[in-house]
Amino acid sequence: MPQVNFYMLFLTAFIPLIIGAVYYNPKVLGRAWLSASGLTEEDTRQGNMIKILGLTYLFGLFMSYIIFLFAVHQSSIFQLFLHEDGLTQAGSEINTFVTGFMETYGDKHRTFGHGVIHGVELTLLMGFAMIGIHTLFERRPMRYMWIHLGYWVICGALMGGVLCAWM
Repeated sequence: MPQVNFYMLFLTAFIPLIIGAVYYNPKVLGRAWLSASGLTEEDTRQGNMIKILGLTYLFGLFMSYIIFLFAVHQSSIFQLFLHEDGLTQAGSEINTFVTGFMETYGDKHRTFGHGVIHGVELTLLMGFAMIGIHTLFERRPMRYMWIHLGYWVICGALMGGVLCAWM
C-alpha cells in the first residue's frame, strides 16, 4: 500500500494563504478586487483574522486532498479496491495484483508539470462554475469573477504540482 505523505497535504494547505497575501496585495490586484467587490480597505481590517486565516487554512487542506485525488492517479486504484477483502493482506490475490500494478505503474505521471495540469483543470472548471454563479447572483462585475478565478487557478496549479511531484 502506498504511503501518503500527509505532511505535503498540510504544507500545500498554506498555498492559498501565501498566494493570497501576494495576489490580493494593493500593489498587485488588491485595489481591483476591492473595487469589484464593493469593499474598502477599512472593511478588510474588520473581522476576526484568526478565524479567517484558520478557516482559510482548513479549506486549503480540503482542497489539497481533493487535488491530490485528481492529480495522483495511483490513488484511484486504491479507491477502486478499497473494500475488497485481502487488499492489505500480503500474498492475497488482490494484494498481489495491486502491488504488481504499483511496481509497474506507481511512478507514472508523477511530475510537477502533470500536477499543475490537473490543479489548473480542477480549479479552472470548478472555480469558474462556482465563482461565476456567485458573481451572477451577487450582481458583481465580471472582473470580480476573473480576479478570483485567477487566484484559484494559481493556487490549484501550485498545489497540484507540489502534491503530484512529492506526495
